[in-house]
Order: sequence, then structure tokens, then C-alpha cells
Amino acid sequence: MLELTADEVLETTRSVRRRLDLEREVGEAVLRDCLALALQAPTGSLRQDWHFVISNDRDQCREVGLIYQEVWMGMVTEDYLKSSATQQGDTDDQKSWLNMMGSARHLAEVFPEVPAIFVPCITGRLDGANAVTQALKWGSVIQAAWSFMLAARNRGIGTCWTTVHLQREQDVAEVLGIPFEDVQQVALSPVAYTQGTEFRPGRRKPDSSFIHFNGW
Repeated sequence: MLELTADEVLETTRSVRRRLDLEREVGEAVLRDCLALALQAPTGSLRQDWHFVISNDRDQCREVGLIYQEVWMGMVTEDYLKSSATQQGDTDDQKSWLNMMGSARHLAEVFPEVPAIFVPCITGRLDGANAVTQALKWGSVIQAAWSFMLAARNRGIGTCWTTVHLQREQDVAEVLGIPFEDVQQVALSPVAYTQGTEFRPGRRKPDSSFIHFNGW
């Protein structure tokens, strides 16, 4: 345990891509500790219609990681990077975005080697569901998944919320034994101890761009 304060955990839980320790195993006990805290997250109407698939089986992790890698590498081309960079605003924003994408490419390259993975899921599929149902489902499972990530941070473990694998969700379902017709995956996170435990707050735009008191 790093014994960080609540504010420190919230301020320094980052998307970890470059600093994952790919050699060190992540044991079942610490994963279960993080999952126990995740289950304490708020859940709409106390339905708890979530599932959390976690694996520290290296063979399974490698199969899932290869799927992620193939999707990411096929999607993020040099043309995509160039065109997207120009949409990020000023020069500093463009540099930050390109740095992040370089980090994301690194994660794609090493994903098959991560020691554990975390896949939050929901019961039922939301294809065509109304806004209320979607908000109820997403709002519950995402809070729980974030609690898992915060708990992991306080134990020196890094995570990263990714979704590109959903283009091949059914393939991942087959690897992990998830019943595709009845359970929908929400995200995929690598799980690994971090190389070093010090992380800084992330760079953010001025809060005046986003915060609206007493109306818009």
C-alpha cells in the first residue's frame, strides 16, 4: 500500500502506458482487494447488473493483447495522426496530444505482454436502448471500474481505460469465456505494477472552459 490520501489518489491516478512493469506478476489477492472496493461503488437502483472479468493468466492476456494490438495498429495510421493533430488547438495542445498518442502506440506494442487485464461488463446488451437505460447502466459500471483503478493506484498498480478492442468484442469474449449475447463489454484495461510510484497531476485546460456555476 502506498498510503496516499484520498486527494492524492484522485489527483495522481493516471492512464499508465509506458511505465507498466511487464515482468512482475500481479497476484490474485491484490486483484480481489481492488475488486472488493469496486463493488462498493454506487449502482443504479441497487441493481448491481455488472460483471468484472479479470485475468492474470499470461496466455489469456496475450491473446487479448494481440487482438487489441491488431485493432489499434490497423486504426491509427500516420494519416490519422497528422489529420487529428491539426484539430487539437494550439501548438502546446498538439504536442500533448501527439505525446499521448505515442504513449498509446507503446501500449499497443506491449499489450500482449501485460501480466493482467481487467474487463468491466454489463448484463444485457444496450443496442437500441433508450437514454435512461443507457445512463443507468453506463453510470453504474463506470463508477465501479474507476473505483478499481483508484484502488489499484494506491497499491502501486497502473491501469488504463481503453475501448478500441470493442471493434472485435466477440473475439475477446471467446478468449475470456464471456457470453457475448448476454453480456456487453465496456472497456479493457491493462493491469500491472508501475515502474516507480510517483505520478504528477495531468495537464488540463483552464477550468473556466468547463465549469458553469448556477447555470451555463
